[in-house]
Amino acid sequence: MKKRYPLRISRGESAGSVNLFVTVSHDGVSGIGEGAPGGLTGADTAPACEDQIRGFLDTHPEALKSPFSGWKLARENGVAPCAWAGVDVALWDWLARASKQPLYRILGLPHKGVATSVTIGILPPEVVRERVPEVVNRTGARYLKVKLGSPEGLDADCDMYAAVQEAASGLGVSMRVDANGGWDLVGAHRMMAWLKERDCDSVAQPLPYDADEDLPALFADRVLPIFIDESCNFATDVARLAHCVDGVNLKLMKCGGITEALRIVAAARAHGLKTMIGCMGESSVAIGAGASLAALFDHIDLDSHLNLLPDPASGLELNEGVVSVRAAVPGHGVELTC
Repeated sequence: MKKRYPLRISRGESAGSVNLFVTVSHDGVSGIGEGAPGGLTGADTAPACEDQIRGFLDTHPEALKSPFSGWKLARENGVAPCAWAGVDVALWDWLARASKQPLYRILGLPHKGVATSVTIGILPPEVVRERVPEVVNRTGARYLKVKLGSPEGLDADCDMYAAVQEAASGLGVSMRVDANGGWDLVGAHRMMAWLKERDCDSVAQPLPYDADEDLPALFADRVLPIFIDESCNFATDVARLAHCVDGVNLKLMKCGGITEALRIVAAARAHGLKTMIGCMGESSVAIGAGASLAALFDHIDLDSHLNLLPDPASGLELNEGVVSVRAAVPGHGVELTC
């Protein structure tokens, strides 16, 4: 899948991806899921995901009987979360389609959500000034998620954020920052103080995921809410870090699908934390699964399909910046078109 615009973050740049689409069929009904491989999700390629799924199901066919027992078995047997996410989403989609209900309804959720943030990757200021108005006008974005943590350093981050702020002036959007672990503790303190003065709503993953021991020091005198992303893969990570963050950003590809996403939300709420759902280069298939859960989240970051040219699937709606599934369509309501 080719991206409309290459996406650069602190760890590198991506111009496209090869994702794995999974179908679960039984009794004349099929459910569709998607796995988006990546370095932080347990498998780097779609063929690797497929090999893991086939090998696992050859010896554990009972894993397809229930999303809950299937997730547990897959986790115990070392199946990559991004690979199992494809199966898990397909299973939930099948359950909803078989019952002729929208997925959000069989999960006991209302059909509602909040506006998604739309990502602006690390870019030179001159490109930012052209890109931001195009993205906002095309998507109707009400929130921009600005990627910082540039390898060029904090001054480059400041220059880029200032350019986004300038370009977005008068467009009616709010701004958030995702550093993708690109700062150290000193840099995070400096940048968060600087961003606070420039109308930033929050900061995601300010420190590297292997520097969680520094989060309490950053949290103690924070001036902006801190969300963890790469530091939170499973519900157990919520309890581990709840004392030093304000919220968690879960992703279906990191946790293994909808089943564990429900547990992460429950853990976050039990600890009084805010919730966010993000994405990792998925098409509308996996975005539809995430959007089916939208009522559970304070913040939504489901925009990767908006940067595909073309999106190989269809079925989602985009109104006033809100990505949503269709209200009366069974399952997550998304179908592959190419």
